[in-house]
Parts: sequence; C-alpha cells; structure tokens
Amino acid sequence: MAVSPPRPKMPALNSLRAFEAAARLESFSEAAAELSVTPGAVAQHVKSLEAWAGEKLFVRLPQGIELTSLGTSILADFITAFDQLGGAVNKLRANAAPREIRIAALPCVAQLWLSPKLPEIRTAMPDISISVTALEQRPNLKREPYDLSVFFEDHPVCKNSVVIARDIIFPVCSPTISGNLTTAETLENQVLLHDTSWQDDWKTWLTKTLPGKNIWRSGPAFSLYSLAVEEAKNGAGILMGHEALVRRQINSGSLVAPFDQSVELERSLTIETDGPITPNSLLKNLIDRLSR
Repeated sequence: MAVSPPRPKMPALNSLRAFEAAARLESFSEAAAELSVTPGAVAQHVKSLEAWAGEKLFVRLPQGIELTSLGTSILADFITAFDQLGGAVNKLRANAAPREIRIAALPCVAQLWLSPKLPEIRTAMPDISISVTALEQRPNLKREPYDLSVFFEDHPVCKNSVVIARDIIFPVCSPTISGNLTTAETLENQVLLHDTSWQDDWKTWLTKTLPGKNIWRSGPAFSLYSLAVEEAKNGAGILMGHEALVRRQINSGSLVAPFDQSVELERSLTIETDGPITPNSLLKNLIDRLSR
C-alpha cells in the first residue's frame, strides 16, 4: 500500500505579506496602513512567520524595528515575489476588462487638472470607461489596481513617468483683491491663504522674490487645495498658485496672478505607468490626450 506522508505546511500568505510590507517600509505601523489592518495584526503575523521559521526576522527596538541578518537576506526576494503576484493580478483584471482604465491621482490634481479634461476624452474615446480614485500617496502600480497615477513628483522623475508640467508657483487672488496689489511688498497687509500639504510655498516664493524681507505670516489653512482655490476665488485672501492647477481659473478670469515673479520648483506633475507603454495602445492614446 502506497504511503502518502503529509506535506509540510507553508506559512500563511498573510504572514508573508505582513513581513514583506514591514521589512520594506521598516515599520509595523506603516505596513498596517498599507495593508489596511492594525499594527498589532502585523506584529502577530510576523510573530507567526518567525515561529514557523524558528528564527527572528526583526529586532524590536524602543523606537521601532530593525531587520535581522536573516530578514535582510530574504527581503529582496519577497519584494520581487509580491511585485510579480501584484502584476499577475493586475494582468488578470486588465484582460478581464480591457476597456476599463483606472487612474489614481492626488485629490487636487483629480479635481482641478484631471476632471476638466475628462469630457473631451470621453468624446474622443467613447468606448472606454475611466474611473478616478483620489489618493494622498502615489500607489505602487505593480501591486495596486490602477493603470495610471497622476501626482507631483520630485526630480529626477522615475523612468516610467511622463512629465506633464514643471511645478511653477506664484500668488493668485480674485480680481477684486488684485486691484490693491501693485508690487510684491504690498502683500504685507494682505491675508495669505495656506495649503497644509505645501506649507513651504509662501516661504519659498517670498525668499526668492523678496530676499531679506520678513513678509511671511500664518493665515487661514486648508487641507484641500481645491477648497483653498475656491476661497481665493471668493476673495478670502491670496493663495500660492501651482500653475498646472490654477491655469484654467486664470484663463477664465476667476483668478488673477498680480505679479510677474514666479518660482520653478524641483518637481513636476507627472503621469506614471507600471512599465513601458506600447505605441498605439489604449493607454498611450489616453496619456497623449491628457498631456495636451
């Protein structure tokens, strides 16, 4: 009679995912945020994997975690494996719905730059379906279910990014307020609006435009840049505009750039893909239209 010994059990997939995320991000809490679980769950999954391996993968420190030599030796293989798994899942999704395109974008980019372009794209490409998700952080396109991401990216940009526009900043305000502004020095008695994600905008512009003068001060702050733009249009104060995001309002006259001085930052608005795009493909056609 044939003997069929029990096969050794593999560790649970969740424990492998928890280890890879925690090791790559060097944090249980950041891994938990990425995996949509609690830090305690990540720690428990890692503990389970360590019990299976019979060796520690992390050293627990008062201020965080540190990989052991064993953990370090296998991390690259785990990253590659989960990238490949994510790629297979995304390929399955894309092949199952080849006319559906999913875009991830920074909230202000989705509202102020991408949304106005969608009607024309729907007219030009009526046979595709476009979904947009607003995210605060750029997703990992090798693993997450998006075809494109549109974010501001520090230089140098990655090889899979298409540069749409350099990030150029300058003050903008309503036409009513602009009548009170003759030179940059006249900002001293004005209300300055701030975006909490780009807190250094005003300091950067003022330092380069008015070196040695202390005109910067705090003012109303907004966690949504699109809301700050609306308040600037409403006459609440003067906002530091990002050209790619406020060009439409300037062209319509709802916002005015009262000064000639602008500052070009070391970042650009880019469209990122998870790899090279085939010429004449659906994604290439869409990227070309978004780039106009």
